[in-house]
Amino acid sequence: MAKYSKKHPAVSEKTQEEAMQIARATQKPGQTKEQSKLISQGIQKGIEHYKKQQKAKSRELNKQLKKAANAKPDVAELTSVDEPPARAKSLPWILLLASWALFISYFVSTRL
Repeated sequence: MAKYSKKHPAVSEKTQEEAMQIARATQKPGQTKEQSKLISQGIQKGIEHYKKQQKAKSRELNKQLKKAANAKPDVAELTSVDEPPARAKSLPWILLLASWALFISYFVSTRL
């Protein structure tokens, strides 16, 4: 046997009160109590549907957060950072020496 009935889910009193307040606030002149009650029930269903959607979103977010927390990168992956090739490391030094050599040669040629 099922523990919970799917036909009539338990609606909290707070939700019922909220729905009735909203129904009364939007009540039109000449509207009967039965009509107000039906409107209130529709609002209750809407509130419950909204709460279910928010709970589902919350569960999905928690699942994603758990996956992200469990999927920490390995230490081996962190240490294998792409190193630039040796030629790329020496390029700034080569350019510095070339610029100084050109500067000295220009300075010497203008003094003669």
